[in-house]
Amino acid sequence: MAHPTPLEPEDLAPPPGLRDLFIGMLQVSLSSFGGGLSAWSQRIVVEQRRWMTNESFLTGLTVARLFPGPNQINMAVYIGAQFRGLVGAAIALAGMLLVPFTGLMLVGLLYFHFHELPSVDRVLAGVVAAAAGMALSMGFKILDQYWRDPMALVLAAATFVAMVVFHVQLIPVVLLAGPLAMAWYWPRGTAPTTPPPRSV
Repeated sequence: MAHPTPLEPEDLAPPPGLRDLFIGMLQVSLSSFGGGLSAWSQRIVVEQRRWMTNESFLTGLTVARLFPGPNQINMAVYIGAQFRGLVGAAIALAGMLLVPFTGLMLVGLLYFHFHELPSVDRVLAGVVAAAAGMALSMGFKILDQYWRDPMALVLAAATFVAMVVFHVQLIPVVLLAGPLAMAWYWPRGTAPTTPPPRSV
């Protein structure tokens, strides 16, 4: 299956307004059941609405994961603030939380009444499996973005081995891998060139 052509900055849609931010984040929150929010967020923000390039989205997602709290809540604040400042951050956050939170409270009441039914557990297991597939799909999209960057692959592999094989906790991994990655990718300025002499 062919991958979608990566967006270039000139292909982006105009910056979203407050209404678009609310609807976009609401669409993200209502598209994911049982997890996989990052994958849906990437699909909606980058592929469908074309607000950000894949590289910009991954940068924001990295920043969101470095701060405490749920990743996609942080990501909604990041997206809203980038386009519309503090008000945009609040509107994007409302879009991410308002309707799902209300729905969750209602579904929670139903679940506590019917959670002993075997069919309910089977349905939830299927939803979790679909969410795992969405998370894997985003992983392959990230890999496609950095496939030609050996250092990115080394950092990703080292982080995976540290957490999965050696069971290193998240905080030490972030404290070690974060500064190393930032140091490696920090922009290096070029030496200033001497301007040519002006003709008289």
